[in-house]
Amino acid sequence: MFFSKDLPSPTSFFTAYASMAGYMMMIRSMAHQLIPGPVQDFIYSSLHSLLFPAQTYLSTKISPEAARLRISKGHRDKHVNLYLSDGETVNDVYQNVELKWRFVTDRGDKKGDDDGRSEYFELSFDKKHKDLILNSYIPHVESKAKEIRDERRILMLHSLSSLRWESVILEHPSTFKTIAMEDELKRDVMEDLDRFIRRKDYYKKVGKAWKRGYLLYGPPGTGKSSLVAAMANYLKFDVYDLQLASVMRDSDLRRLLLATRNRSILVIEDIDCAVDFPNRLEQQQPGEGKNCGDSQLCCEKSLRK
Repeated sequence: MFFSKDLPSPTSFFTAYASMAGYMMMIRSMAHQLIPGPVQDFIYSSLHSLLFPAQTYLSTKISPEAARLRISKGHRDKHVNLYLSDGETVNDVYQNVELKWRFVTDRGDKKGDDDGRSEYFELSFDKKHKDLILNSYIPHVESKAKEIRDERRILMLHSLSSLRWESVILEHPSTFKTIAMEDELKRDVMEDLDRFIRRKDYYKKVGKAWKRGYLLYGPPGTGKSSLVAAMANYLKFDVYDLQLASVMRDSDLRRLLLATRNRSILVIEDIDCAVDFPNRLEQQQPGEGKNCGDSQLCCEKSLRK
């Protein structure tokens, strides 16, 4: 962090910098000699974990007038990702406090990327706002970065193949805007989903897994799968499609459930045809279910009217 006021004179600044550089060289040398390699990698990866949220957050703040930008697009990405180039800056305002971010690439012989580069951000602001920036603004940046990542997340459809989950990109067009459903019922479902997402702290407080269940029933073609897809697109959740008839042993079922990711929808197909499924759940020992550290929906689809 760099403050814009109360800077020392150039002479004292250079003296302090030279002294600090000497200490840093000594500390870095001692670190390489005394700290095991895996521990060094952990420290550097922790520092980089703070870099990525800032990159994500600032990607929405970049001005079209920027002289140079870095552009990337993965094979699964829907949009082009913009990042600052070395020396480029971005201005931001938080609670009427002006801030300036500057991206720096140090090409010295340092522990960093594979080509020896070390990348970081300089954040400049008035010194008197230090507590606000550290205690409120930085968490705000991390929170916004998570929202952006969730919004850009590529949804996946996982289905069973030889008792293993195989994944493809979920590109179902169904949304709550396009799905054929009574307006009042649609509104109730969306409000229930919103309430479920907001109550994470409540579930944690009462010691319950953060999950929600729905039973969808009706003959083929009545929109059950479209509703699941609309829910997935609305929540940005992956979908796991579980055919119980393909799972014969309880141990396999348990392993498949444990392999599902958090923030996902588990769809159990034709549950009324799997007559042994209730017995499996009754026989499950305490602690053997999925440990939901994050949210999960369970949609059970039935053919009954």
